[in-house]
Amino acid sequence: MSLVSLPGLANMIEEISQRHNLPKPAVQEALREALLKGYERYRRSQTLERQQFHEDYFDNFEVELDTEEEGFRILSTKKIVEEVDNTDHHISLQEVQEVASEAQLGDEVVLDVTPNQKDFGRMAAIQTKQVLLQKLRDQQRKLIQEEFNEIEGTVLNARVLRFERQDAIVSVQSTFGQPEVEAVLPKREQLPNDNYRANSTFKVLLKKVREGSHRGPQLIVSRSAAGLVVDLFTVEVPEIEEEIVRIVAVSREANPPSRHVGPRTK
Repeated sequence: MSLVSLPGLANMIEEISQRHNLPKPAVQEALREALLKGYERYRRSQTLERQQFHEDYFDNFEVELDTEEEGFRILSTKKIVEEVDNTDHHISLQEVQEVASEAQLGDEVVLDVTPNQKDFGRMAAIQTKQVLLQKLRDQQRKLIQEEFNEIEGTVLNARVLRFERQDAIVSVQSTFGQPEVEAVLPKREQLPNDNYRANSTFKVLLKKVREGSHRGPQLIVSRSAAGLVVDLFTVEVPEIEEEIVRIVAVSREANPPSRHVGPRTK
């Protein structure tokens, strides 16, 4: 199998993992995606018929990293057909049966399609440098979404970092490798009596985890949500935790403190 050399690959993955506080599998995935972009760019540069490469043209291609031999390969999953009309996606039954007699029409095979040309390795390296940071950010967003989707609606400790217009940017703790993750506390979710100074700490409710690759923090937190009030009362009032008193409604006014009401269950 062909191999494009990447000297120091294992050390590079380790260094990026530590610098960006990302687990190694996430760094490897980002690197594979960046290298595949390099392959796509190389392929597009080799043909004048660029219209043939539609958006999902390279979906059946992937990058295999080899940390022992310090390099990578380009693999392609191809479908076995009688007549080949696209060599990037198909392979003939006759060609496959020369090495695998049990192969049948409709089966899929994974083949090494790594270009042997020296200029491919150089172009892939240049493209990887340009794309890798974005792919690392994508992995960070993916991990944040996976972690915080499971705890949406719960109460977190937050520390004020800075202000953007009237919104407060705060940090909350994370467990996937990043010690802190940024969240936005919008103006409409703030309390008028709170004093939001840099490094001040508050309890907030995780209101929403935004999806997609938009700019800014993915996490939206609140200081005014009813769920935060319920949680704080549960901590402060033993009768609520012991289910002697049950909160059935919460209302917040602009300036007065919150009040809780509810029937006794005993």
